Amino acid sequence: MIRYNDIQQNEKIRTYIQKSDDTLSVQGFTDHSFGHVTKIAMEAGDILRTMGYAEREVELAQIAGFLHDIGNMVNRKDHAQSGALIAFRLLDEMGGDPEEIATVITAIGNHDEGTAAPVSAVCAAVILADKADVRRSRVRNRDIATFDIHDRVNYAVEQSYLAISADKTEISLNLSIDTAHCAVMDYFEIFLSRMTLCRRAAAMLDLRFTLTINGQQLL
Repeated sequence: MIRYNDIQQNEKIRTYIQKSDDTLSVQGFTDHSFGHVTKIAMEAGDILRTMGYAEREVELAQIAGFLHDIGNMVNRKDHAQSGALIAFRLLDEMGGDPEEIATVITAIGNHDEGTAAPVSAVCAAVILADKADVRRSRVRNRDIATFDIHDRVNYAVEQSYLAISADKTEISLNLSIDTAHCAVMDYFEIFLSRMTLCRRAAAMLDLRFTLTINGQQLL
């Protein structure tokens, strides 16, 4: 049985994740390094654990979350699909169970909003965790004068967190945005498709998705 720690500590996997982030860095994309993938892994696992899923399913969500962006070393375009194929080879070489490998690569191949579909609980958890990771520290460009709209939106987000209601009927993305750097409307211009996907992912987990920005519920 492949454990999450096996994935985290595998030098081949760590090399590919680093190379994926290096590729994005050259193109000016936001940070996709170990801080991002570790956060997604833990958040996805926490979502399923809170909703009462089995610990092995929680761990598969962590594995998928850690590997979800590995395809960026090939190309940003279609990185979900290339990442799923890379993950398949890695997990197969490690002796993974076919059922579990299928669960992981399905989640990876369906996490990007261009082609995503929340087809399983693991997939839904990875989507929600990934799309919620909007924050200032992911912006590489430190010259505010040269920010594009993606830089402005990410830089403006001072705090971002997901919260599941006590009765487990609602999951809320809570953002604190500095409107001196980005208007709330700019956030929607960039991330509306992501929020639509989050709503579908939440529904897969029998949750209602809400978005709160600066204390005001907008979705």
